[in-house]
This record gives sequence, C-alpha cells and structure tokens, in this order.
Amino acid sequence: MEKPNLAYIEQLARGDESIKKELIDVIKTEFPEEKKDYYNSLEKKEYKKIEENVHKLKHKISILGLEKSYERANKFEHNLRDLSLEGEQDFDEILKAISDYIETI
Repeated sequence: MEKPNLAYIEQLARGDESIKKELIDVIKTEFPEEKKDYYNSLEKKEYKKIEENVHKLKHKISILGLEKSYERANKFEHNLRDLSLEGEQDFDEILKAISDYIETI
C-alpha cells in the first residue's frame, strides 16, 4: 500500500510554512470528524450518506498523495451508488493509513 505524504501540500504552500501548517491543521481537524461520520453512516447502512462521506474523504486522500488509494475510493463511491459495499475493506485500510500518518505530522 502506498504511504501518505506531504508532497502535494508542500507544492501548494510553495515554501510558505504558515500555509503548509494551515493545510495540515485542516486535515488533522477535518479528517477525524469525516471518518467518524463515515463509520456512523456505515453502521446505519445509509448508502447515500456513506457515499457522501467517501466523497469528502477522497479529497484528503488526494491531498495526501495517495493516487492509487484515490482510485480505489472512487470505485467504492461508485459501488455505493449501486447499494454495494464492495471496496469497503480497501477503504478501511486507506483510512487507517491516513489516521496513523496524521498522528506523525
């Protein structure tokens, strides 16, 4: 599995540490809440809400340089439209990798 990284954030910040810190802070604040919302919707089998949660989380996946994981999340999002949870385990692994990573930054 690919590893989250800050390459895209560093590119956006263009050497400005305050922008880099702000972007990281947004991820550290928003990601846990979005992840919690995802698992709550998943527990209730609210497919439309699960799909919305996955869509929001895809942005964090992309920002953290996880291109292959983004594609897997996108596929999972499309499966949810067909009321299928195929790809859920992959998505869980992605969320765990991000959770572990943001504790280190």
